[in-house]
Amino acid sequence: MAAFCVAASELLHNMKQISGFYPKASCVIRRIRTTNPRCDSQIQPRAKSTPQQLVGVVGLEIHAQINSSTKLFSGSSVRFSAPPNSLVSFFDASLPGTLPVLNRRCVEAAVMTGLALNCNINRKSLFDRKHYFYADLPAGYQITQQRQPVAVDGTLTYSLLEGKKRSQVIRKNVHIKQIQLEQDSGKSLHDDVHSQTLIDLNRAGVGLMELVMEPDMSCGEEAAAAVRELQLILQALGTCQGNMSEGQLRVDANVSVHRPGEPLGVRTEVKNINSVRYLARAIDYEIQRQIGILQRGGTVQNETRAYDSKSGETIPMRDKEGLQDYRTRMGWWSTLRRC
Repeated sequence: MAAFCVAASELLHNMKQISGFYPKASCVIRRIRTTNPRCDSQIQPRAKSTPQQLVGVVGLEIHAQINSSTKLFSGSSVRFSAPPNSLVSFFDASLPGTLPVLNRRCVEAAVMTGLALNCNINRKSLFDRKHYFYADLPAGYQITQQRQPVAVDGTLTYSLLEGKKRSQVIRKNVHIKQIQLEQDSGKSLHDDVHSQTLIDLNRAGVGLMELVMEPDMSCGEEAAAAVRELQLILQALGTCQGNMSEGQLRVDANVSVHRPGEPLGVRTEVKNINSVRYLARAIDYEIQRQIGILQRGGTVQNETRAYDSKSGETIPMRDKEGLQDYRTRMGWWSTLRRC
């Protein structure tokens, strides 16, 4: 480059001499740039690579009604569409002096499910009292297994169709954190005509298995495929009939978005989804909703939402900004209820 600059300077000097010898000659000299702009200025830093796109992160909490003829802690029958409050014992209504008696069938169903999902079965599991108030929870607390459940550390393998023609079968795994036994709550029946809410306790105390799945999924399709696979396993075992239209299998989806390699974002919980199709739609809508908020510079709120099947959208129910203290305590009788 230096040699090129010297040669150009000598050429310019010689042309000036020629114009001196021939003053009448018209000679137009164009100024030629002899330096490279890259040499004049410092090397520009490379432009930063475009940030990775936001992706969804999905975890599930699945409540499966145990296929048993009686409830978890009482001898009341379990039957769908029975007349309101016709299957309620004194214990289900939380009358003073009543004590729980554990249903052996429910324990066996939870253990069978745990073994089928490659879980570790705890030799000893305890029941806790989770305190919160709802009108359809007459005791003011729920008997559950939050700290020492029946089974932990399992894996569910499910299949997914991918590819342009959806002809490629992909097998994926989702980690199961725990399987716990717990009571179901009653049912609130809202009468908009008379502006009142009626309570049906037929469902109160029915045995549930809550399966907590880690956030290993990224979209509604994966979550729906995992729930379908679990539904088939439960039906094959006979531990749950899995009829979602009758509320025997209900799903809560925890949804957040983030960029790969970064910490997980603020999550929202979409509650009580009773259809695999609606589950996929609710999750996909919620992912796009959160991405849109972040791209506009907003902040995703930590809240509980519900899915409206008519509009295809999730709607807010209540926020979770204030951490609720459930005052979880071990029941004084739980040491007698070892699995």
